[in-house]
Amino acid sequence: MLTSAAAAADKMSVVYALATPAAKSAICVFRVSGEGCLNKLSVLFGAADIPPRLFSIRPFYNSGVLVDTVGVLVFSGKKSYTGEDSFEVHAHGGLGVMSLIVEAFDSVGFEEAPPGEFTKRAFLNNKIDLNEAESVLDVIDSTRADDVYLSSRSLSGEFSNKVHGFASVINDLRMRVEGEIDFSDEGESFMDEKIISDLNFLVCDFELFLGGCRNKKNMSVKNKVVFVGPVNSGKSSTFNRLLGFERALISDIPGTTRDIIESEVFYSNLSFSLFDTAGIRNTDDSIEAMGIDYTKSEISNADVVVGVFDSPTDSSIDYFTSLVGDKGFIKVLNKIDINKSEFGDFDCLISAKTGEGFDGFKKKIVSFFDKSSDESATYLVRDRHIILFNDSIEALKKSLCILKSGEDLEIAAEELKISRSCLDIVVGEKTPDGLLGDIFSNFCIGK
Repeated sequence: MLTSAAAAADKMSVVYALATPAAKSAICVFRVSGEGCLNKLSVLFGAADIPPRLFSIRPFYNSGVLVDTVGVLVFSGKKSYTGEDSFEVHAHGGLGVMSLIVEAFDSVGFEEAPPGEFTKRAFLNNKIDLNEAESVLDVIDSTRADDVYLSSRSLSGEFSNKVHGFASVINDLRMRVEGEIDFSDEGESFMDEKIISDLNFLVCDFELFLGGCRNKKNMSVKNKVVFVGPVNSGKSSTFNRLLGFERALISDIPGTTRDIIESEVFYSNLSFSLFDTAGIRNTDDSIEAMGIDYTKSEISNADVVVGVFDSPTDSSIDYFTSLVGDKGFIKVLNKIDINKSEFGDFDCLISAKTGEGFDGFKKKIVSFFDKSSDESATYLVRDRHIILFNDSIEALKKSLCILKSGEDLEIAAEELKISRSCLDIVVGEKTPDGLLGDIFSNFCIGK
């Protein structure tokens, strides 16, 4: 069943959500939206006359007791992000403060918002279309600069304008066909050979547009980099140094790292998933042996393997080289701050202790991955977009064949109607049952 956005916009309750992480921080931000929320300003802030769209400093109260001095931003009706009365509270980011603000909101009847509720309301209140709503999530999910640029084109409305342009041309073609059906017997002519060329041009232009769309599936691909090596070679220290903080436990005791430790790092506009693994050696410890098995499994799933060694004469180098096989393998000699002997055949020379050689080490990792952007890509789309665009183009082609053959014009007009309907679903003018829930459930809370 298809429903319009307007029909789905029933009277909605006042909702709130923490828009920043639920962790200790300098500032936390709460968002509130819903008709009637401004009626509670006097209860929460001791004043009902807070000017809209100006950052105001006010006391925040919970049951009449001062909680914090906060910043308040008030937005009235259509001028807000959601298209309804709303406000934001910018408070100190203490967990106790957050808890008391939530308690205060609950006490005045506000409800906790589900994921994506604010953007969903913006869509239902016709502030943005469905594709623009989806692009909000795409911008948040972006880990590469070119993905940000593609997502922003949609967020600005450029993508939707292109879709509306196609829909307008389809409407015009359909009107010409239906005019021929309804009035041809009255001597009026609405069709000529130009309609064939116009429709053919539309199909070509549409296919060119689709060819310039990048599927979001390929957006945020994690480049998997696995660290291996003998025990106490400095794998975990190298891992931590690359991250910039102490993520993996470091010890002189052999076999300290047993579980796989994963963390993410950004470098040169690329996202990398780094995996610190157990050092490989012969061991009678069953738990350590399990960790070694995990290491071998991670190697098979890696995009690039980093082998960390602390001696140029380490006898295990050949073993790890054979274990990695034909995967990308970066051989790293660590501890060059104390190891000044002849270095041997290594790709990088580093000191995890001092940081020496890490700039070249990072560049070496990046060199294994294609960081070039797809210059042909213009927009970022999802599977549903591609399916709908292909269905729309297929309907256009069917209509074109019918018009060329001079057969039933009613069927040609119906195919044009189907083509246009597909585009209506893309931008959310029509929404199949369950579509909105599927889309907005993927959003974070507070957006």
